[in-house]
Amino acid sequence: MLFFRRRFARHRPTAGHGPRAALPRRRYRVAGLVAAVLAVSFLQSATGNASAGPDAGTNAAPAARAADVVRVAEFLAECPYTHRAPDDPIVFPGLPGASHMHSFFGNDSTNGNSDLASLEKARSSCSPDTDLSSYWVPTLYDGDKEVEPTGTTFYYLGEGVRDDVIQRIQPFPRGLRIVAGNAKATGPDDNTISRWSCLHHGEVNPSHDFVNCPSDGMLESYLDFPQCWNGKDLDSADHKSHMAYPVNGECPSTHPVPVPKLRQVLRYPVNGDPARFRLASGPGYTMHGDFFNVWPEAEMAQRVRDCINAIVKCGADGTP
Repeated sequence: MLFFRRRFARHRPTAGHGPRAALPRRRYRVAGLVAAVLAVSFLQSATGNASAGPDAGTNAAPAARAADVVRVAEFLAECPYTHRAPDDPIVFPGLPGASHMHSFFGNDSTNGNSDLASLEKARSSCSPDTDLSSYWVPTLYDGDKEVEPTGTTFYYLGEGVRDDVIQRIQPFPRGLRIVAGNAKATGPDDNTISRWSCLHHGEVNPSHDFVNCPSDGMLESYLDFPQCWNGKDLDSADHKSHMAYPVNGECPSTHPVPVPKLRQVLRYPVNGDPARFRLASGPGYTMHGDFFNVWPEAEMAQRVRDCINAIVKCGADGTP
């Protein structure tokens, strides 16, 4: 600007000359150039400020989404109750009526003759309904009345092992069968896997046997399935030996393949004196669960990759 001011000074009209309109054309050309430069500069500044808005929003959106991600390795299925039957296609395959009464969730066709082929042709109560797996537990009784849970959530977790092991977790193989808990337990010390508690009442200590829930509470059952597989067998003679629980955050060498930890959470609409309650298998400490994996391979693989390996909390749809 100093350069332009000096040029303007040299062309200032002297005494006796006409008005400023008579300034040389060159001065007007320079003045026009200055105006054009200033206009372009203003437009560039305005354009830059305008474009910064959308860009800033675009950059802020991933940051906001990243902040919303919960660092928990988890996906889940909500699988309401479907039916009862004295069947167990894992423990008593091909023998309808050979078992104590079970309450079934998820696959609506499960019976004593069920196998992978029949289960894959059926429908599911689960959300997502792509989960055709079958889940079942001994039926709960309040006196002589059957009680079915109103909350039936099956979590697939990465917890229980180190983060580097979580990143190596593999999907359950199609057709895998697992039994967790001890149906033949003779006392609470025979089973350290299942536990009972009260919904929204943390002051009631969890127990392997039934607990006394306040009148505004509900009886809850938690059961964790083993998460280490031997890498070979879809079942075993006792329906447990092909699986193992981790030790010190790692799968044992006998069962080297980490898979998701299945956590079964059932909420029963009963409370009060636990002496009223029993399971079809016996006291509360005989609680056990059966799982027959019928997830489509691609669906489970996507959830294991995007939720468990990535250590991200996902919902029933398999997304954060």
